[in-house]
Amino acid sequence: MKLFKSSDLIRKSKYISRDLSWLRFNYRVLDQARDAGRSVLDRLRFLGITASNLDEFFMIRVGSLYNYLDYGKLRVDYSGLRELPFRRKLLDFAHRFVHDQTQTFTQELRPLFAKNGFDILSVSELTEVEQKKADGYFKNTVFPLLTPMVYDSYHGFPLMMNQLLVFGVVTRMNPEGPEEGQERLTFVQIPANLARFFELQRKDRVIFVPIEEIVRANLDKLFRNVDILSATLMRITRNGDFTLEESDDIDVDFIQEIQLGLKTRKRGRVVRLEVEPDASNLLMNVLKERWKIDNGNVFVINGLIDLRGLNQIVRHPSFRDKLPRSMSPVQPLSLPLGADENLFEYLKHHDVLLHHPYNSIDPVVKLLEQAAEDPHVLGIKQTIYRLADDSRVTAALLKAAENGKHVSVLFEVKARFDEERNIREGTKLEKAGCFVIYGVSKYKTHTKMAMIIRKEGEKVTRYVHIGSGNYNEATSRFYTDVSLLTTNDVYGHDVSEFFNVITGHSQPDDYEYLITAPKDMRQQLIQLIRDEARNAKKGLPAGIVMKMNSLEDRDVIDELYKASKAGVPIRLIVRGICCLRPGRPGLSENIEVRSIVGEYLEHTRLFYFHHAGHPKLYSGSADVMVRSFDRRIEALFLIVNPQLMREAINILYFNLKDNYNTYLMREDGAYIKRVPEEGEPLFNVHKEFYFKNYGLMSDSALYDDYLVKKSADVPDGEAVSPSEDSLIAGEEIVLPDEDVEINGVPEPLPLVEAPAEPLAPGPIPPVIAEDVENV
Repeated sequence: MKLFKSSDLIRKSKYISRDLSWLRFNYRVLDQARDAGRSVLDRLRFLGITASNLDEFFMIRVGSLYNYLDYGKLRVDYSGLRELPFRRKLLDFAHRFVHDQTQTFTQELRPLFAKNGFDILSVSELTEVEQKKADGYFKNTVFPLLTPMVYDSYHGFPLMMNQLLVFGVVTRMNPEGPEEGQERLTFVQIPANLARFFELQRKDRVIFVPIEEIVRANLDKLFRNVDILSATLMRITRNGDFTLEESDDIDVDFIQEIQLGLKTRKRGRVVRLEVEPDASNLLMNVLKERWKIDNGNVFVINGLIDLRGLNQIVRHPSFRDKLPRSMSPVQPLSLPLGADENLFEYLKHHDVLLHHPYNSIDPVVKLLEQAAEDPHVLGIKQTIYRLADDSRVTAALLKAAENGKHVSVLFEVKARFDEERNIREGTKLEKAGCFVIYGVSKYKTHTKMAMIIRKEGEKVTRYVHIGSGNYNEATSRFYTDVSLLTTNDVYGHDVSEFFNVITGHSQPDDYEYLITAPKDMRQQLIQLIRDEARNAKKGLPAGIVMKMNSLEDRDVIDELYKASKAGVPIRLIVRGICCLRPGRPGLSENIEVRSIVGEYLEHTRLFYFHHAGHPKLYSGSADVMVRSFDRRIEALFLIVNPQLMREAINILYFNLKDNYNTYLMREDGAYIKRVPEEGEPLFNVHKEFYFKNYGLMSDSALYDDYLVKKSADVPDGEAVSPSEDSLIAGEEIVLPDEDVEINGVPEPLPLVEAPAEPLAPGPIPPVIAEDVENV
């Protein structure tokens, strides 16, 4: 056994903790809500996004940590900490974030409501007429849906639904009753199908009354002839990280296994309890004992619980003109106006690169719709991960099947939180005569590709679409993604082989234009990095620019460190998780990391290798993560068309030029907002792409401007998230002598209502506002 200071482990580690890095990303989103240059409604929108993000983080990442803790599995975080010490650090960071999130709402945003035409009020702040309307709403709509559930020796502990608002009510019988003086605990869950706010219209503003305030004001109607001693609002988050134990038994119904897992998720162990201040001791003692949680899991919210509901205010019809208007998509440079009226004719001779949301997803959807009606189309093959509601993609595939086309669809039913939707849509296609494959055993199919097979004279032409984003018309309007439309025979051959792999039983030789996972994506990326290092050592031009959602795989990170030591300039644009530590002397001086967070969610993946002046550039569905390489089916595609390569290089160039949405990462893992230097014009990448043209593309000297010279020094100033030094305490921890898996994946584990043994306590130090900034 070895004794270490946790502070030493964290600071000396050459990796940044994955989970702490994610929380820093959410701080960058919170920074948008703090931006006084945005409208108050836009700031509320971003604040709601931070709440939704944090919910999923607790369900999945904290849930995963408890899978280790509850079953005694060994786990060492990238920071070097074991399970319990890391839990304390993680929950400490989360408490700091929630403190800042609440402060942003109560102190920065709420004072601006009235002057912007709305307010959030309690029932006691309403006029007499308004109170009568609220009482009527409770009587006619809310009251019939409420079901008080008492917990005592005759009534078991009720099942609390994940992320619902719940009142824990402590009551006592009246003195003259038979059970005089006895306290009872009752739970009142507020159904999810009730609006978050009750809306009232005043002359000068819209009033939003939180649903819990209406219930609170009428609790006496639920508890007749008893004294209400306390009524505490709370909300729980359950572990949603269920790992499906997939069987090779062909008699096992895979869809039934998924559906069973979804039911299990509803009873997952509680990993977070949000509660109002001054909760009764009776309530808290019962909840802590029942769910085996301690103060680290309890978040006292001195404000509005569940900020996701702010979206109801943002979307109110009265405020449509107060939100920033999205710009209309522009015509793709590689697709002339009107060419999408007959995409088959145009794509016979031209490749098309689409960059969403600046270019609409319509050409992709139209191609499927035209294929469904075209008498020369023989078949369609497609992978689907997430679809929009009322999807035109589904409608096109249904029409194609109706018209006698051969339609094969791989629906990934393990797409987290979209499992039920994908099962439902897949069943609909099956009934229409489509061949539906519900995923691949042991892997999650994350790649996005489609192929249309069309008879043209004496030959068959394959029309291929492949990209980084989902076939989802809704998210394509605010996710940035890149995709390719082509009839190039090499892509057609590669994609045909790839479909045979995922729908059948085939192991093809190497692809020419594709890099795939889980086959050898990690090794091929590592080889491309090594090629740059070798060129740098020979004195040849070298450089790497990568743009992705997350960078977490240690093997690739280690190779980037080696390339940096060899003199390769490396520029990384990583929106979310980044476990690489940039700018450390002797390790990563030549690596810069930045994150772009703003109007759109950056979802594009691009991998540029300078290759001694003959660049190689890949795009596709994969991030640099263990799960992408080992547990997912992914594909990156080589961009070979010279014009399209210039377009893709321009995307990277504009991203590096941005000085409006960019955060630069420090060596300690904290981020600093980039601002224009003196004399440097403002450049907002989320606006500039609407105005790009061929002239701008030819001016995009990526290598000369951003690889030969350092692109941006990390400025001095206040970070938007806590640094490592502000997080780490100096307690001694014990590391085992034996090797343990770092950030490994647990064996499939069932979710449990509560572990057999109470968890060791994890006291959370008091939150100091000055220490908290941004994640």
